Amino acid sequence: MNQAVKDFNDYRDRMNKKILDADNLVLKRLFNLDTNTYADGALSSKTKEMMGLVASLVLRCDDCVKYHLGKCHETGVTRNELFELLAVCNIVGGTIVIPHTRRAVEYWDALADNG
Repeated sequence: MNQAVKDFNDYRDRMNKKILDADNLVLKRLFNLDTNTYADGALSSKTKEMMGLVASLVLRCDDCVKYHLGKCHETGVTRNELFELLAVCNIVGGTIVIPHTRRAVEYWDALADNG
């Protein structure tokens, strides 16, 4: 596994466990709501993950971008689809999104290296 992908996933898993182990009902509900939001429904999970990626890039949250890139990769988003998504992100978010787009492409390539 690409080290950047492994490091991100390991950190996220470790910290999510600490947060959930604190047994705070509001945080548990928030995590559950987040998980359920991206499940298949009237919209496919793939579509929802693409929407999450666009929102994350426009909001410039690199951790969120990595997470949604991973989910997009898992749900079968193609490289061509990714670049169309990136175009939407940059139109909606403006040129301030370009640095995050660079990091998104770098991370996508790391995901692709994983197979």
